Amino acid sequence: MAEERERSHQLHDALEALEDAAVEAELRSGRREETVEQAKAHILVRIGRILAGAALSFAGLAMMVLPGPGLVVLAMGLAILAIDVPFAARLLERVRARIPADAEGNISKPVLYGGLAVSVVGVGASLWWTFLR
Repeated sequence: MAEERERSHQLHDALEALEDAAVEAELRSGRREETVEQAKAHILVRIGRILAGAALSFAGLAMMVLPGPGLVVLAMGLAILAIDVPFAARLLERVRARIPADAEGNISKPVLYGGLAVSVVGVGASLWWTFLR
């Protein structure tokens, strides 16, 4: 029982040190938050952005082999990640170069709508095959 309490105390101390280090880094490199509470809130926003960007990026990667606009979704995920993760900006440039675009650099509507249509048809066919046949 005493060993368990000691481990719990060590874990608590380690997490507290990690939190202090994250707050210190945020105060130095963030948007110059004035209070510790603002720094902690901004850390949570960054974590949320990173999780959302990673989820979209993984969904885009899955759509490379599944029906759907994989490159577009991957680019959206990398764009969100690029705010906080430097290597994501470099990867985003590579992905954007592979997406068909018009003269102004915008993603062409036929590619976007075609990918969406393929996604809807693929998911609909999968649902029909699984549940309704």
